[in-house]
Amino acid sequence: MDQLRAMRVYAKVVDEGSFTKAADKLDLAPAVVTRLVAELEEHLGVRLLNRTTRSLALTQAGERYLERVQRILADIEDAETAANLETAEPRGVVRVLASPAFTVHQLAKHLPRLRAQYPKLTIELTVQNSVEAVDDSHDISILTLKQPLQTGNFVARLLAHSEMITCATPAYLDRCGRPSDPKELFGHEWLLPFSPDGNKQTTFEPCPLRSAIHRAAGEKGRKPVTLEQPPMALSTAHWDTLYHAALADMGITALPSFVVEDALRGGRIERVLPEWRVMTTSIYAAMPTRMHIPARTRVFLDFLVETYGGVARDPWLRSIEAAAQAANDEGVLARVGSD
Repeated sequence: MDQLRAMRVYAKVVDEGSFTKAADKLDLAPAVVTRLVAELEEHLGVRLLNRTTRSLALTQAGERYLERVQRILADIEDAETAANLETAEPRGVVRVLASPAFTVHQLAKHLPRLRAQYPKLTIELTVQNSVEAVDDSHDISILTLKQPLQTGNFVARLLAHSEMITCATPAYLDRCGRPSDPKELFGHEWLLPFSPDGNKQTTFEPCPLRSAIHRAAGEKGRKPVTLEQPPMALSTAHWDTLYHAALADMGITALPSFVVEDALRGGRIERVLPEWRVMTTSIYAAMPTRMHIPARTRVFLDFLVETYGGVARDPWLRSIEAAAQAANDEGVLARVGSD
């Protein structure tokens, strides 16, 4: 018996929950898969799986054995990767877990560049409404956190910070007015993220980028402002729903800069109270702790860090601010030239 082969087959049977599905994935005859698992059980002298006509269930011994088999197979893959890392072209499947908002507004528009660079790489993307913890079944979990990152059995790389900012469409603001102070938000239609802890207050903090400008000009810094929330027109944990409701002129929303980046650039959304932010979210790429990182996972991680900067600042707002400043400078030069 080829024990390593039998271990791989056993792990795949458990993963697929079926001998037939495992045989299809491994391109083997079902009888071969059944025989290899039976030979493995005979070799070990213990039953690993309880079989019924409809399902499979791990025995207690099978569950303990599976944990070790998975570690052994991972170590073998890591050893092969370490040996070939310098010459091997990254290929295979990278399993990524991310939130809907980050997937739609960020990954979808940047992945073609990665694909063009590594055509043999395949991204298997799982979209989950809230990603705040590492999932061991994925190579990379993209975490979007409002609280500090907790320690655990994983490694994480900071990708960026994203400011939660208030914004609305120009049409709504033309109709209802443009607040110049957080207290002027009363009387407006609010579209805010749902707070699972029942918090009925919103705290506005001075935006770091704008605060630096004021300090450079010798002005005093602003202090945070906490407001009791008025009745909200819409509250939901789904950021894209708030985004599209705001685009439909429904009211003023608070969203991460990475969600509204393109709408801000295109003028479809206008920033409200640009001197202020609601909070800062931190975005990490996290991986289960492993001795060696496969080449395909490494290049995907490097791609994320390169794309978003890998430092504790907001690349989306900085880029928008820089573009606005450049446009303003061009306008000044144009006026000077006409004079």
